[in-house]
Amino acid sequence: MSNQPTRPFLKWAGGKYRLLEKLTPHLAGKKLIEPFVGSGAVFLNLNFERYLLGDINPDLINLYQCLKKERGQFIRYARSFFIPENNSQAAYLAFRSEFNGDVKGRRRAALFIYLNRHGYNGLCRYNQSGGFNVPFGRYAKPYFPEKEMQHFIKMAKNAMFVCGDYAALMNRARQGDIVYCDPPYVPLSVTASFTSYSKHTFCLNTQANLAAKSAHLANRGVKVVISNHDNEFTRFIYRDAKIESFKVQRFISCAGHNRTSARELIAVYE
Repeated sequence: MSNQPTRPFLKWAGGKYRLLEKLTPHLAGKKLIEPFVGSGAVFLNLNFERYLLGDINPDLINLYQCLKKERGQFIRYARSFFIPENNSQAAYLAFRSEFNGDVKGRRRAALFIYLNRHGYNGLCRYNQSGGFNVPFGRYAKPYFPEKEMQHFIKMAKNAMFVCGDYAALMNRARQGDIVYCDPPYVPLSVTASFTSYSKHTFCLNTQANLAAKSAHLANRGVKVVISNHDNEFTRFIYRDAKIESFKVQRFISCAGHNRTSARELIAVYE
């Protein structure tokens, strides 16, 4: 990894850009598998020969597949949405409504970038019906991340992107592979739960199942690294792993005075 990590081209709540220094020493090998790829901050800053990258969010994977396939042509198309006339609440709501219709393929992918950069705080949130429901962000001039998209294209040459459940992707791991899991974090408290960025939920039982599957893979010669909050529950489910704990700043809030510190951990199964 270079001295200055490359930022992902998407804004992403819970992205791991800020944790790269902590994660990188645990992630080295020939093939990296990420069942919760999110914004791709980890894979974009590591040098593996091959990447198998998955996510349960079909809009995210559709975007990555379009960008990998069409490269500069897709960048030019996506950039066409970033004009002053489209930086208004009326335009945003119209595009959001179209996105929540039956639009598919490259246009849906380009709309996803537009919504990500024009929506409130860069959130990616869906209602129970699967509709994208993030309000307009009111930015003076939303940034079009062309440089970051070009870096993504370069790194994606050796990557395969798949949409699906974390367990199905982890089942494809073989001896010597490295698996990095960044699941939706366990809430610090009952009231602190963040609405899932996809319409699927990730309950405490699923968290425990992920931990059990990680221990099983480690017994087969697959190293698994997981990031999460550090609390009593995660300490219990990761009891068979080596744990590194540290304090971080939380950046989900827009208001600076609401940004508080919390403890997170990295659990390593090997």
